[in-house]
Amino acid sequence: MRDSFAGRLIFVGLLIGAAVVLLALWLAGDILPGHAPAALIKIIVAGLGLAAVLVSLWQYETRRLQKGIEDLERYVAALPVTEVNLPDGLPAFSGLNRALKSMTQRLRLQMDRARTDLARRDTILACMAEGVLTVDPELRVIFCNEAFAKTFGIRMQSSEGRILYEVVREPMIRDILERALRNPGGESDRFQLPSAAGRWFEANALPFGEEPGHGAVLVLHDVTDIERQEQVRKDFVADVSHELRTPLAAIRGYAETLLDGALEDQENNRKFVEIIRSHAIRLSNIASDLLVISELDSHVPPATPPERLSLLGIIESAMHTVEGSASMRKIELDTSACHDCAVVGYRFRLEQALTNLLDNAVKFNRPEGRVVVECGPAGEDGLVRVSVSDTGIGIPSDELRKIFERFYRVDKARTRAAGGTGLGLPIVKEVVEAMGGTVTVESQLGRGSRFTILLKAA
Repeated sequence: MRDSFAGRLIFVGLLIGAAVVLLALWLAGDILPGHAPAALIKIIVAGLGLAAVLVSLWQYETRRLQKGIEDLERYVAALPVTEVNLPDGLPAFSGLNRALKSMTQRLRLQMDRARTDLARRDTILACMAEGVLTVDPELRVIFCNEAFAKTFGIRMQSSEGRILYEVVREPMIRDILERALRNPGGESDRFQLPSAAGRWFEANALPFGEEPGHGAVLVLHDVTDIERQEQVRKDFVADVSHELRTPLAAIRGYAETLLDGALEDQENNRKFVEIIRSHAIRLSNIASDLLVISELDSHVPPATPPERLSLLGIIESAMHTVEGSASMRKIELDTSACHDCAVVGYRFRLEQALTNLLDNAVKFNRPEGRVVVECGPAGEDGLVRVSVSDTGIGIPSDELRKIFERFYRVDKARTRAAGGTGLGLPIVKEVVEAMGGTVTVESQLGRGSRFTILLKAA
């Protein structure tokens, strides 16, 4: 650039020198005495002409310089979105042009990498099952992924830039993010969120960068199923302990009574032994049902593959199991409405489920009552229907949704007296669902109940 400026100075100097020489030649005849006015006029004319030439040169150079600057401005303003060609322009700008073109290539490379990284981030966040939320130091939402938006029923685009409490009205989320903004090590917590349908979440919040106060990111991992399983486990242990306590206490009490001298009591000793025997049978039934529940919960498939089963044969086998107790109570068993159908499954499990339904229908029936079993195709949906109806005590309507819960009993005193464990219907439900079917119940208090199983036909 300095060489170009020096060249222009030399050019201007030569131009002035040439003008002076030409002016001297032009004034050669006017140097004589008496010609001073003519010489002065020629000098003024020559000066004005030289000034006009210099001004024209200045304007030309200024326009060239202005055009070069405009080209640079247009080129820089277009970066890095559009392709704008940068002309070579003035030699004085050649070094700057080369530097800008080199910088443009590096900038476009960085932008391509940034776009690739952004696309990867968006893809990863979109595929995450965990909800992700980022906020700035003022707790304004910067970004949330689709999982977070679905959890709280919000729109991703409309949430960006808004205050957190306008998007999610959850004090616990605000609290953990505020703590994370102050703590470089981040925060973690587990809580239940009412606005997310009461689901439980494991929350981890970390600030951006090493220094707090630049914003934070929150990751919500849905642990509702884990929390529910833990609660079920706790309830299960409590229920099992409660169920075992009663027969064990009775067995121990009557055994101690016998050892304390009741063995010689001819009137009551047999009665005490029979009570001990009935509670021992009850313990055996609880242990057996618990074993079945444990096997069903393990989801381990049996060693043998499922087979094509005749429902009529399974119903007959289950009926033989409860015939004795039904005969003692003079309860009629009716299978006249059964038509042979086939399903695919495990014979032992399906027979166990039907036996449980029939056993309940007999236990909770009125004396000289009736149990009706029906079996046949269910419409044109490729399903088979099996129903067990009784004329027993029925189930209150507000209890119907609870009867498939483990250890739940409608009439606890009567159930214990009948030897029930509270696990029969849960076993029925899990067996049927494992075969891809459903079980429903209809009941009228004092008029009886009807359990219906729908299974896929083979």
